Amino acid sequence: MTTKLVRDIIRIDEELCDGCGECVPNCAEGAIQIIDGKARLVAENLCDGIGACLGTCPRGAITIEKRAADPFDESAVPGHGTPDTSRPQALSASPPGLAPAGGFRVAPAPGMMGHHGGCPGSAVRSFVPGGLQSEMESAPSGEIPSTLTQWPVQLMLVPPTAPFLAGREVLLAADCCGFAYGDFHRRFLAGKALLVACPKLDNLAHYRQKLEILFRQSGCTGVTVMIMEVPCCGGLKAAALEAYQAAGAEFPLREVVIGIRGDILRQEDLA
Repeated sequence: MTTKLVRDIIRIDEELCDGCGECVPNCAEGAIQIIDGKARLVAENLCDGIGACLGTCPRGAITIEKRAADPFDESAVPGHGTPDTSRPQALSASPPGLAPAGGFRVAPAPGMMGHHGGCPGSAVRSFVPGGLQSEMESAPSGEIPSTLTQWPVQLMLVPPTAPFLAGREVLLAADCCGFAYGDFHRRFLAGKALLVACPKLDNLAHYRQKLEILFRQSGCTGVTVMIMEVPCCGGLKAAALEAYQAAGAEFPLREVVIGIRGDILRQEDLA
């Protein structure tokens, strides 16, 4: 008889779930299936509790809870130790070792391919160091190159354990900030991993929970929360603070507030 452990495991709200199936291919362990028109956790021992499926549910029906459950058993995962040919592989942006137009060489992050339903646009990628320097040297005079070093950037799509978060500072930006502040890349993004979210239009409660997991597990070394001056934007700061406290995080947490005319209104340490 398996001894249950109190641990993190997913919970699926049946009333919110519409059976779209977006979560199924995003669970690399095969713990979720659509049964009778609803997503179901079919085996507790297949759920690792990391929450890679969280960001793909358009209804916010999936959350992480802490309860008594069967221990995660990696050996029980279908295809463990052998390639899973049934799971679609995301397309890389260029053949291995070659640089696509624009100067970046793209390296798919180990162990992350096949997430996000096999959609190439959502596959986790890190841009190989050195590509940026090449881009800067080849940029036309007066053109400002991108300092982005990873994909995806939308908080909904980034797994909490994405390798590009480990050992990096994170810029958590309300998505209007990059349009409002003209020197966004050079002044704030350079050297950081980027997460963007809209605290007004997205599911903020879901983001708070995902940030808590991310702050615990990602290995990031600091977070800058960048928001606009408008009142609704404060929700992202509140979510980050709550997640930070719940996760027991100790890395630096900072805030930057951008005015609607593109000026920096405030910069301060939150923790």
